[in-house]
Amino acid sequence: MKKTKRLRPDWDEYFIGIAKAVSTRATCLRRKYGAVITKDNIIVGTGYNGAPVGMKDCLEVGKCTRKELQIPHGERYELCYSVHAEANAIIRASVDELRGATIYISGIDDRKRECYSEPCMMCKRMMLNSRIAKVVYSDGNNRFVVADPKKWLKKRV
Repeated sequence: MKKTKRLRPDWDEYFIGIAKAVSTRATCLRRKYGAVITKDNIIVGTGYNGAPVGMKDCLEVGKCTRKELQIPHGERYELCYSVHAEANAIIRASVDELRGATIYISGIDDRKRECYSEPCMMCKRMMLNSRIAKVVYSDGNNRFVVADPKKWLKKRV
């Protein structure tokens, strides 16, 4: 049987691409993340990492506290002024839209390279509480990982 060339991306490829586009709006100097929440293949919310409304962001100030202190990626988030992309997307969607939804997360670093974009523990807990059913995130190699948040319950998140 001959394999036919696909003319369009599948839904996960499509929405992870949109999450990459959303990440370009981020205001972080280290990494820019974008998140897209969908339900029944319809976008119900987007978010990118950046300072809360009314607060100057790192681009405006021209510095990153965590970068200045040489804090490794994934550590000491309490020193960061940004709200994560996933959190921003979640707060923009309604409870009904979140229940059973899918969230797509993608990021790029300061060299414009794709990042491994697994959500942090705090964002995982928000996804569990919001009843998001599927999480798709960039693996850093132009592919993605599909995760079932319910499996996070088997280990302490």
